[in-house]
Amino acid sequence: MTTMHTRPVHDEHHSVGELVGQATEQLSRLVRQEVALAKMELAEKGKRAGRGGGMLGAAGAIAYVGLFALAGTAVAALSLALPVWAAALIVTAVLFVIAGVLAMTGRAQLRRAAPPKPEQTLGSVRADVDEIRERAHR
Repeated sequence: MTTMHTRPVHDEHHSVGELVGQATEQLSRLVRQEVALAKMELAEKGKRAGRGGGMLGAAGAIAYVGLFALAGTAVAALSLALPVWAAALIVTAVLFVIAGVLAMTGRAQLRRAAPPKPEQTLGSVRADVDEIRERAHR
């Protein structure tokens, strides 16, 4: 006598438990991907903030060193044609203009890095939530 083994027939319909399990797994994977994207975006903004801060630091250092090194030489050269006080005033003004330009450039870099939130990731999360809502209403 032969025994027949029958395989259970898999229907195309899944149980509610299976569907909830799949949805939970997919949502978990989606959240992990969005967190990874947010980390990358925040790292990029941090780099921009660092560059901007570095430029502001460089502006301060150049202004400081420039006042001591270049100022003396320029004042001495200009004092051949002008009174010493006028030569010193002109040199000081030029150095502060250079420092101002560097400070504005550094500040612009800092503005591009702010606000420090992952805007691309937030947009992606909103799109994911909209997609989930749309599919849930079907």
